[in-house]
Amino acid sequence: MEHESDHQRRMAALRGAAYRIRRYALRMGEVQGQGYVGQALGMADILAVAYRHALNYRPDEPEWEGRDRFLLSHGHYAIALYAALLEAGVIPEAELDTYGSDDSRLPMSGMATYTPGMEMSGGSLGQGLTIAVGMALGLRQKKNPAFVYNSMSDGELDEGATWEAAMSAAHHQLGNLITLVDVNNQQADGPSGKVLGFEPLADKWIAFGWYVQRVDGNDIEAVLAAFDAARSHPLPQPRVILCDTLMGSGVPFLEERDKNHFIRVEADEWQQAIAILDAEHTGDTQHAGDTQ
Repeated sequence: MEHESDHQRRMAALRGAAYRIRRYALRMGEVQGQGYVGQALGMADILAVAYRHALNYRPDEPEWEGRDRFLLSHGHYAIALYAALLEAGVIPEAELDTYGSDDSRLPMSGMATYTPGMEMSGGSLGQGLTIAVGMALGLRQKKNPAFVYNSMSDGELDEGATWEAAMSAAHHQLGNLITLVDVNNQQADGPSGKVLGFEPLADKWIAFGWYVQRVDGNDIEAVLAAFDAARSHPLPQPRVILCDTLMGSGVPFLEERDKNHFIRVEADEWQQAIAILDAEHTGDTQHAGDTQ
């Protein structure tokens, strides 16, 4: 059992990683004056656990055969994954200022041909889980113990291919497949649950034969426990973590802004948002030092 002080240090490290992922995303957004920063802020805790705890990878060898694969099905979240890859050391921080620019390795939508650590070109929603099933089957055939993670949006629950892949994954007993669903209840046409109702969501995945967990995706301790449980689940079945997140998480004035698929941030607000993150992180660090 992990000692309490070790657990506190682990949580402090993960919260620090989530802070930096949020900060990187805001800095990239400021470069172009736009970007899906609401989703990036909402996903930061999940990505921190993924890249600082769960995934097996080599930062200097992104195509290492033994790596866990992380697929970004919702390719418009690329700014979030770039921030995680910066935190992980896969992409050097010097490239941050090239975000969305000509000849950059960090285009606004995720493209595997450009970016190290980007396993698929996402954006045509509903494709990630189908690709993940194929990858998981291939790895099993090669007796490669790596996991395949598929990160997807709740809007992708509208896509028939998602559910065909879910049924296929269960049929093939893909215990090496973990799906992460960002349930922020936002998509381009409005609230996801109103565009096409998907509840009771956990019951649906259970009925399709998956091992299901549903957590607060902005509670980093709950996310950590869910990742560990998914990886260690003993039965030969695919695993899904349904992550309820808040767009803009960590920056109160963005959390409270009228929610839409693409949160507008004014030119003078980028540095305000970064300052809020910095102040909160400084306070958390000082508090952690007082309690250890």
